[in-house]
Amino acid sequence: MLEKTNQVNLLFDFYAPLLKGKQREYLELYYLDDLSLSEIAEMHEVSRQAVYDHIKRAEKQLFEYDQKLHLADRHEQRMNVLNRMKELVNELADSEARDELNTLLHQLSEMD
Repeated sequence: MLEKTNQVNLLFDFYAPLLKGKQREYLELYYLDDLSLSEIAEMHEVSRQAVYDHIKRAEKQLFEYDQKLHLADRHEQRMNVLNRMKELVNELADSEARDELNTLLHQLSEMD
């Protein structure tokens, strides 16, 4: 369950603007704010089933977007490359070059 939650949160970071209003809002309340279906239903004066349906459709939409666009996979690959580069930079003997490369790697990681 925790793995799915982490995966949905990651996909939400990439694709939230593509979701419709209620789908995005309910998904955010459920996964990011950790509210129950009943709490969300009460807040919005709808049935628990309606909240559940919106969340399931939103999850499905997120996974479909990622199957087509692969942004989460690319992000993970970039982070793996950056981490490996940081390891190699830290092995350099020249501290001035190491500091400059670390600064550039930090700037690169912030571009994502």
